[in-house]
Amino acid sequence: MGKQETRGKVEKLKGRVKEATGTLTGNRKLEREGSRQRAKGAAQESVGKARRKVGELVDEVAKAIKK
Repeated sequence: MGKQETRGKVEKLKGRVKEATGTLTGNRKLEREGSRQRAKGAAQESVGKARRKVGELVDEVAKAIKK
């Protein structure tokens, strides 16, 4: 797992906490902020996964070429 994936997971977790806190306290602004932060973290995690997959594919192609 790369840094970007990890940062995305952390961002999602922070967003979930904010969202839950906003829900429990009735603070809709905090709830929306948490929801946006969670979505941003999910996107960041997805980009990180895609980058990792592309890197793995490049490594496999390189190994195949060397054979």
